[in-house]
Amino acid sequence: MNSRITAPSLATSASLPDARTPERVRILGVPITLVDYERAMDVMDRIVDRDERGYVCAVAVHAVVTAEHDPELRAALEGATMVVPDGMPLVWAARALGHPLRDRVYGPELMARYLDRCARRGRRVWLYGGHDAEWLERLERRLLARYPGLEIAGSWSPPHRPLSEREERELAARINHDDPDVVWVGIGAPKQEKWMSRMRERLDARVLCGVGAAFDFHAGRVQQAPRWMQEVGLEWVWRSTREPRRLLPRYLTTNPRFVARALYQIAGERARRRADAAP
Repeated sequence: MNSRITAPSLATSASLPDARTPERVRILGVPITLVDYERAMDVMDRIVDRDERGYVCAVAVHAVVTAEHDPELRAALEGATMVVPDGMPLVWAARALGHPLRDRVYGPELMARYLDRCARRGRRVWLYGGHDAEWLERLERRLLARYPGLEIAGSWSPPHRPLSEREERELAARINHDDPDVVWVGIGAPKQEKWMSRMRERLDARVLCGVGAAFDFHAGRVQQAPRWMQEVGLEWVWRSTREPRRLLPRYLTTNPRFVARALYQIAGERARRRADAAP
């Protein structure tokens, strides 16, 4: 089965059918969008400029592996406008499958770069997530200081439990009243992907973007891994030393599974190509 696919005809991306629409490659069945930061932001701009609706998922290995046995997460990723490769292992897998992806699109960096663009272009943003209300307020202060002219239309740090149907209706009404162009979602995978998929039809905001731990990083609550560790795919080691009880079991389970499943897919793809090339 060919791993290369083009962007699907979905409500979130149906009006992006020209030559600039990014290609996608399936890695463990998840459609990863082949973009860099600039192209990802250009797609987000097009959604806003055309008054469309879409959502963007920045996913790492954990979400890709989890999607194999989580139908709700799988459906959320299938319905996204873009699923960008947040982790270097996804970049390496894409390259091994024959796609010259230069670098990852790291959620915190995507948020930083697009907030700068939002400040310059007058985009209104909304913040949904954060460790608690105090840290969310600190995040807002930092963002406003870093990006002069940025307009934060509203924010909320939700409780650490599932919201009731009534709470979600009230939240949708609140966000719609504030009329943002972009809603940043930082409640962690896979909750944020499922939330964006579930809330997409209720929200008037043009773009929803799930960026995981970006809120904690930009607020200063959690220190990011050194650049060199990020570049060689060892960020998970750094984060495990900071939150071992929460993250170490996850990484020890999902990382080996990803390596095994990805190698199997790569071997199968290469065997298919050899068979196709044979006279």
